[in-house]
Amino acid sequence: MPHDIQTLSHHLLEAAQKAGADAADAMVIQGTSLSIEVRDGALEQAERSEGMDLGLRVFVGQRQANVSISDAQPESIRNMAERAVAMAREAPQDPFIGLADPDMIIQGFDIDSFELCDPSAEPQPAALQDDAQQAESAALAVEGVSQVQSATAGYSRTSVHLAASNGFSGGYDRTSRATYCTAIAGSGAQMERDHDGDGRIYQRDLRAAQDIGTQAGQRAVERLNARKPNTGAYPVMFDERISSSLIGHLVAAANGSSIARGSSWLRERLGEQVLPKELSLIEDPHRARVSGSRPFDAEGLPTQRRVIVEDGVLTGWTLDLATARKLGLTTTANAARGVSSPPSPSNWNLAITQGTHNREGLLKEMGNGLLVTSLIGSTINPNTGDYSRGAAGFWVENGEIAYPVNECTIAGNLNDMLRNLVPGNDARTHLSRVVPSLLVEGMTLAGN
Repeated sequence: MPHDIQTLSHHLLEAAQKAGADAADAMVIQGTSLSIEVRDGALEQAERSEGMDLGLRVFVGQRQANVSISDAQPESIRNMAERAVAMAREAPQDPFIGLADPDMIIQGFDIDSFELCDPSAEPQPAALQDDAQQAESAALAVEGVSQVQSATAGYSRTSVHLAASNGFSGGYDRTSRATYCTAIAGSGAQMERDHDGDGRIYQRDLRAAQDIGTQAGQRAVERLNARKPNTGAYPVMFDERISSSLIGHLVAAANGSSIARGSSWLRERLGEQVLPKELSLIEDPHRARVSGSRPFDAEGLPTQRRVIVEDGVLTGWTLDLATARKLGLTTTANAARGVSSPPSPSNWNLAITQGTHNREGLLKEMGNGLLVTSLIGSTINPNTGDYSRGAAGFWVENGEIAYPVNECTIAGNLNDMLRNLVPGNDARTHLSRVVPSLLVEGMTLAGN
């Protein structure tokens, strides 16, 4: 039976106060998810889950503790609060923790403008199964595809409410609708695998299942007869499918937690050039129908558009309240948390300036080099920015794709890689991270 999660969050605060907490915040998450997987045209697996999680963070002086449960009974909530307070009394002192001042919290927001929740009815299992079967059939229809590893369609709806003893109380609902397909081409030791998928907030925005299956099959076939490239220094183009990982390394290094620990290769680079001068990196948590959007952060502060890198120059760190206090700065309202942990800095929607070349034009500019479409493993030195990853993709000669490659490693240093990026203009603008294909000059490639 559904619960009033707003009321539950306030019951948690009342229980914390009665247990002896000086201050507290509470998060309640209630969700439903449904997933259908098919194989060989028949139902392979169906999963449905419904659940609720309650999280309580309490403060006793400058000590804090988190406790989470999945039982909303009054006795369970009382026991939870008493346990949290007892834990906090044994926790170490932390001069930087604490709730936001009441005048900092968001005063109002129009959640409908964010379009985070599809108002249409939950899809029937039969409709999800039909999508998965269509994706599988389309993949199998691609010449060269030998089998489909998985074809899945799913739906979820999540309700979140956060309340704190400083007066904040707010929440919202989210929906997600997705279809994924993984195809296998070839046979025996010559098999290759690739995938495609799409995830949206609104059902009507989702790509056709047949298109997803066809794309997965074509990608798998294109990887057949792959070989190792020659070792050397070459330009490397990160395909739009995986290019956001590079920007992910940049924002991870600009995260206030890394800076406060002194474990970031960007720690001395504030106000310096980290991207080419014509590029900016913008965070915008207010984009409609985008998964990374939200009106407030996990500390009840209003989120805002901000420029992380402006004309190539790093402008600031990503901060929550505690991290900002450690660094003597002001929070950027980037706190994220789950029910069982305190807030920590995290990024919302990101977009980097797009270039003038489409994918084909960027390949021609590259000339000879490697187009990377998938990455394997990761060796990133957080202190120096040294970068090394396994890669697969396609060898490019004279601006044209020549043949597929695998079993190679690309290496460089993120300081140099990011300062010399050349962006394409092929980013998918509905994603939370809008990053086009990125060309990096002079990386080290280890193959034959």
